[in-house]
Formats: sequence, structure tokens, C-alpha cells
Amino acid sequence: MKHYLIVDLGTGNTRVALVSSDGKILGIRTFTNTYYKDELYPDAQFFIPEEWKKEIFRCCSELCSRFPDIRIDAVSSAGARQSIVLLDKAGNAFYGLPNIDNRGKAYMDGIPQKGKIYRLSGKWVTEDFCAAKILGLSKQRPELYGQIDKIISLSEWIGYIFTGNAVMEPSQACETQLYDIEKKTWSDELCSAYEIKKDILPPLVSAGTALGPAKKDLAETFNMDDEAVFIVGGADTQIALRQAPVSVGDIGIVSGTTSPIVTISEHRNYDFRQRVWEDVDLGGANYLEEMNPGVTGLNYQRVKAILCPDLSYDDLEQIYKAKNKFYCTASFSTLSFYERKALRQGGFFMPSPFDSNADRADMCYAVLADIACSVYEHLYRLIDFTKTGKKYLIGFGGGFQSQALCQMTADLSGYEVRLYKGYEQATVQGLIKVCNAFFNIENDIDSNYIFYSPKANSLVLDYYPVWLKNRNIINS
Repeated sequence: MKHYLIVDLGTGNTRVALVSSDGKILGIRTFTNTYYKDELYPDAQFFIPEEWKKEIFRCCSELCSRFPDIRIDAVSSAGARQSIVLLDKAGNAFYGLPNIDNRGKAYMDGIPQKGKIYRLSGKWVTEDFCAAKILGLSKQRPELYGQIDKIISLSEWIGYIFTGNAVMEPSQACETQLYDIEKKTWSDELCSAYEIKKDILPPLVSAGTALGPAKKDLAETFNMDDEAVFIVGGADTQIALRQAPVSVGDIGIVSGTTSPIVTISEHRNYDFRQRVWEDVDLGGANYLEEMNPGVTGLNYQRVKAILCPDLSYDDLEQIYKAKNKFYCTASFSTLSFYERKALRQGGFFMPSPFDSNADRADMCYAVLADIACSVYEHLYRLIDFTKTGKKYLIGFGGGFQSQALCQMTADLSGYEVRLYKGYEQATVQGLIKVCNAFFNIENDIDSNYIFYSPKANSLVLDYYPVWLKNRNIINS
């Protein structure tokens, strides 16, 4: 039996887990990520890596203290995509640019040859990607830009903390928009387009590689084995897909803060209409085609916290089961991905005057149904693009703990929704499998799954056309 410390850096929060190689999560600690606004830009946020590092170490210490007899054999991590940490020449992590930072937006119109950039990187020219964030930093914060010696992704930043080695995994490299997804290497042309020095990009190292032994002081602090290593992880979406037996042609939906809808292919499927993002899988081995309705699960968490703080998620699920009518629709997802359009307006929509039968649970239901409808809007277009013949979907992530969301997704799509054991903590389970592969431990594949079959006469089928009309009107 091996034991691993797993770090999962998300957008809203970070989780640290102590796990065993048989897939058991022995303990888990979570903290909320802290961000700061940069007032030199209309929409810029940053984080201070040292603050996050202290919280991560606190979580590691608490877990190791709780299980003093366990020796740690390896550490690994996954991180939110489109997020980077900046290192200076002394090796200090002095600044963090998260995926929610949009400081590069004002400079996107000046980027040349946008079609070529999509062909090379698989991504549109937008402020979402790390290249745009670095460009924006150079324009308004030259004193910070001048300090950069290397950039690393969130997941590999943890590796840097534990080993002192700065690298980047291909699944994260492709999110910088500086990586050629066909040549599987950093691109001179993409760096030139964004006015970025190529020498700030670190070496590429595949997931499952030993980055190096843990630093001696950390090994002693966290009760690590003498031969303990850091094992390279990667982007959280690609890591999550390792949780279940996903094969080429399968479609996975990762339900979290956002809801990436992805399919795996052995060869690149270039889309001349640019409806999809093209990613690479761990190690750059395969390709992923992705559509994404943007912020979804975070909306549901926030609305539930505001309107129903005294009700549990299970309480709401019971209320949803009894519903046979909806009183309002909601639109809070942030992207019409296939149109390359941000949905800037949202809200609740109902006939006037306010219906006295509507209550707070109806509004929570509307937000949950907004997630299902937004996923469906992108799902059927991805299926049309990939021409997959499979008639099921595989769910990953905590969002699918909602039985109502699972059933809505099945009813709208007409596809069976499958959930494999461990789906609730898909990223953690995916990292366990990456670590097990390094130690030549056979990963037990549980072929059993729970499933949701499509049902006729579902309430969400009546909800969908009203939702679509209201969403399009407000964002016309």
C-alpha cells in the first residue's frame, strides 16, 4: 500500500487530500482561494502565491498530524487551467495570474493573424488564456513583467515548491496559447504574436514523471518516506477524466465551477468554423475537443447560499422531486461557446406580476435547470461535430451529486448518464491513478456504474424552450 498527498487547486477553493493507492480518501482539507483586484485594469485579479502556499502547508500538516503512522510515498497535484505563477530570477514565486484574470482584454484586437493562432494553438484569441494575461501585464505592469524568469502552471507550481524544479505538463501548456498542439512544443510564432519572450517558458514534462525527490525539510515536516518523490500531474479537467474508464469517442462532462464538455480523439479534428477548443490530453498523447458553457456550478452554490442557507442540498433535491411546474427560468451561465460569445446579461425571468406560488426553492431549481440546459446547448453541437456513435455520457465532479441535474441532463440529451465510483472527487481519484501508474500499481477498474436513463414528459423539457427564449432575449 502506498500513500500520497494530493493537492487540487481549483478556481474557488483548494483541496489537499491524504489518500491510499487503493483509492481511499483518508482525510481532506479545503480552503477558499483569496484574490485581489488590480485597479490599473477594468477586470484584473491576482493572487499571492506565498499566501496559498502557507494554507497548503497548513492542510498538509493537519492531515499528517491526524495520521502520524502513515509515511508519504509521493505528492502530486492538479490545477485549474489558464492560471499561472510567475517566478523571478531568484526563484521566488512573486505573482499569480488566475483564470478569472482578464487584464489582457483591451489588447486582443491588436493581435495579428487570429486564424493562424487558432490553427496552431486550438484556441481563439481571447483574454482567457495565459498569453493574454502576460501581454496585459507587460503593458500596464512593466515592473512586474520585467521580473519574470519563468512561468509555471498551478499544478506544476506545487511540484516546484516540493522539488525546486520548474516545468509544465502539456495539458497545462496548451492552455497558455503558446503551445503548438500538433508539434507538441512551445511555438516561436505564438510567442511572437503575443510579444512574449520564449525563454520564460519552462521545459515540458509529461504527467506521471517523477519531477524529483522532495526537499529534505519538507520530507521531514510531512513525514515522507526517504525515497518519496513528486509525481507530475496536470490540468484538472484532463486529470478528472482519468477517474473513469474513458476511451476514444466517449463524451465526458466535468461538473464543477464550470462545465467542460469534452470528447477524446486520437487525431486532431480541426474545426474551420472554430466552434471548439482543442486541448491535448496528459502528456500530449491524444486530443480533446471541448465546448464549455462557462460559469455554472458556482452560480448554483451562490444562489443556494443566499436564498436557502437553512436548507441542505438533499432537502432541495426532495423538493425538486415533487415539482410538476416551474414558475421562473434563470440565465446565469456565461458563454455561448459555439458562437464565441460571452453572455453578459442574466437574471431570473417570470411573468408579471410576481406569482404568489413561487418560492425560493423555485429559484434554486431554475438555476440548476439553467446548468442542465446550458450543458445540453453545447453537448448536441459537440456531438454533431464529433459524429460520435455512443449513446451515453460520463459524468465527473461534485455537480453530479445532484440527482436532479443528472436526470435533467439525461432527459434533455436523450443519452444515458453514467457515474463511476469516485466521480464526486474525480480529480483526486485521477491523481491516485497517475501515482499508481508510476509505482506500477495496477489501477482497479470498477466496471459498475450508476446511471440515469432519459425520461419522457420531464419538467425540464417544458422548461428548456422558455429558458432559451428568455436567455436569447436578454443577450440579444
